[in-house]
Amino acid sequence: MKSTSHLETTAAFLRAISQPVKLEILLAIGTGEACVCHLEAAIGQRQAYISQQLMALREAGIVESRREGRNIFYRIKNLKILDLIQAAGQFNVQESGAFQIAAPEILRGDCPCPKCEADSPENPPLKNSRTLLIEELQHD
Repeated sequence: MKSTSHLETTAAFLRAISQPVKLEILLAIGTGEACVCHLEAAIGQRQAYISQQLMALREAGIVESRREGRNIFYRIKNLKILDLIQAAGQFNVQESGAFQIAAPEILRGDCPCPKCEADSPENPPLKNSRTLLIEELQHD
């Protein structure tokens, strides 16, 4: 039988990602990295609220950050968490791929961070995760 400490560690990890907004943040970061301004556009929440959630995810060891000038970019430490989120979604939604994992490079536009150049033609306007899902469904 597994030791209690392993069970407690796993339970703490699951609690750390148990809020819908935290799941949405992790899916919005996806396999790349994103700054708070990208996450703001992707999930439609205020910067202060997103930063608070990111701090909790960072303290739990789920995301890590790096600073570039005034901006902080966040990435998922272990991408297997995305598989876990999608697998967990299948229990309630009953379809595979119920959650879309964003690619942060599509969350650009009129953004002041150094990764974005608003005047660049290759940067599309900001789109939130709900808009991307609707567009994907319309193409099917």
